[in-house]
Formats: sequence, C-alpha cells, structure tokens
Amino acid sequence: MILYPAIDIRDGRAVRLMQGDYGRETAYDDDPLDAARRWLEQGARALHVVDLDGAREGEPQNLEHVRRIASEAEVPVQVGGGLRNADAVAAALEAGADRVVLGTAALSEPGLVAALAEDHGERIVVGVDARRGRVAVEGWERDTAATPAETIADLAGRGIGAFVFTPVDVDGTLGGPAVEELQEVATTAAEAGASLIYSGGIGTLDDLSALRNVGLGSLVGVIVGRALYEGRFTVAEGQAALDG
Repeated sequence: MILYPAIDIRDGRAVRLMQGDYGRETAYDDDPLDAARRWLEQGARALHVVDLDGAREGEPQNLEHVRRIASEAEVPVQVGGGLRNADAVAAALEAGADRVVLGTAALSEPGLVAALAEDHGERIVVGVDARRGRVAVEGWERDTAATPAETIADLAGRGIGAFVFTPVDVDGTLGGPAVEELQEVATTAAEAGASLIYSGGIGTLDDLSALRNVGLGSLVGVIVGRALYEGRFTVAEGQAALDG
C-alpha cells in the first residue's frame, strides 16, 4: 500500500480545503514545488496533485506547476482537476503526469472515459468523491443521485481499473477515515477487479494502521494531505505505518 502525499493547487499555492469547501482554505506553501520537494525528501513513492482551480473552472489551470513538479520527481505523479475531455487529458500527460484522475467527466460522459481508458490503459483513473453517500462533481459543488459503489461498478464495467475514493464529509478534518463507507466501496471495487486509493480524514499514524488492518484487498494506496502539512507525521513514518 502506497502513501500519496497530496499537493492541492489553488491560485498558484499549495493549499488544503476543509470538507471540499473553497471558502475554508488553508495555504501552506506559496510554491507547490516546495511541497513536492519536501515530500520527496521524506521518501514519497508517489505524489498526488490536484488542480483545484481546474476542478472549479472545468479545464486545467495549473499545468505549468504540474510540469515543474514532474520534471523533478523521480516517482510517479498522479494528477486530477478539470480533466473533462481528451485534449485536457493529453495536456496533463504531456506535462508529465504518469496517471490522470477524471471526476466529473466520468459521470457526464462515461463513453468518453471508456474511450480514454482504451487509449491510455492504466494511466486513466476515476476519482469518486462522495458527500452524504452520494457522488459530488464539479469541484465538489454539485451533488448527484449516484452512490459511489454504483459509480464504481458501472465504470469498472466500462474498462476503468483504478479509482480514488474520497468521502468529502471527512476530507481535511483530521478526524479519521470513513472506514464503513470505504469498506462498501472497496468491496465493490474488488468484485469488479479494480484497485482503490482512499483519501480523507487521515490525522494520525493509527488511522493509517487502521486502514492497513482493515484487510481490503483492493485498497492499494492512501492519500494524505493536512496531517503531513501540519507535521503530525512524516511521509516516511506514514509509509512505515502502511507497510506494517
């Protein structure tokens, strides 16, 4: 299981949002590359970059930051935010992303996502963000009627093999992961033969150990943001907790 340090970019800075609320932002680094360098120095095996401006605007806004990060990182860089068509996906891959995370497009145009998966294979990941048990899209600002499990089952059937699951209600709170929600989603992913990365609520090393001990075979990674930025543990310590 891999720990993915999060680098969320808004207005050119590395920030974190509380429960996906753009009005509750904490800025940590004036340059996202500084955050990337810190996580790499601490032993990160991969990085998770989110273009928050792109998620809100519907098209990438921070690809130059992605390019700068990817040019220095000798580990895989996973990028999401505003990737809603083939051109945007191509631009993110050209900027150095090893994998791209699609969100809104996966619900609005599932056929497009299936086509992208056929073209790019394992480099296409779908982000499933949920609020109160329903999938949220467009930068978490619009709720839908679909459940995370339903969405994963449908898209796995269309050729998607990897997902990122975020229960927005706990994201950025440091209050612990939503284990019960994760278990349902991870079980669906396992039944579909897909892998899952979890994000949301991680505040302590015990939280990471709890996820490791849940024993969900489809769970292959955990994204951590605020806990790292606030120094609750290092990347190396977090990875050790996941390794057991």
